[in-house]
Amino acid sequence: MLSDEDKNSLLELIKEKAVFYRSVELSSGKKSGYYVDGKQVTLSANGVYLVARVILNLIRNDKVDAIGGPTIGADPILGAVICLSHLNRSPIQGFIVRKQPKKHGMQRYIEGPPLKKGSRVVIIDDVVTTGESVLRAIKAVKDIGCEVVRVIALVDRLEGARERLKEHGFKLTSIFTREDLDLSSNLSSPEEDYLSLKEDPGKN
Repeated sequence: MLSDEDKNSLLELIKEKAVFYRSVELSSGKKSGYYVDGKQVTLSANGVYLVARVILNLIRNDKVDAIGGPTIGADPILGAVICLSHLNRSPIQGFIVRKQPKKHGMQRYIEGPPLKKGSRVVIIDDVVTTGESVLRAIKAVKDIGCEVVRVIALVDRLEGARERLKEHGFKLTSIFTREDLDLSSNLSSPEEDYLSLKEDPGKN
């Protein structure tokens, strides 16, 4: 059973390990005073374990068949979730959505055991800004007949992802948002709190 202590420990870990305060130039030429690198947490043993516990608690009543999302943000998270689901005797299948179909081998767009038409799936990502990569993953699984029952982000930068997903008929479940990270007390100027850092390569 998930405790408040688990979620609080995860938040403290994110603030300690994944938030970087520095001036970064955006693709637009604007500056941002912070960067949230979710993989500093999701590629640590304790961090990804806590993330998996939180997610399994969120989806416990959703009758989920599979969980996955856009590479590479979703990769370590889904690995931990499917492993922990097996240990909990409620195994969930995993999948990874590529940025584009592989050009050799099996030439797959979605990696993992084949998803079946009608499968109930959860889409996950570590950090979302505009939601573009999450929407791409949603389209990929819907195109093969899956039902997206939940969309989860570890951290929402509050830069439009929630609104874009709502326009497409999906509700974003954010484990944490920018507001939870106490950014304003660490940024060099107040307006920097409203500037969005571009997401990792391949994400928008």
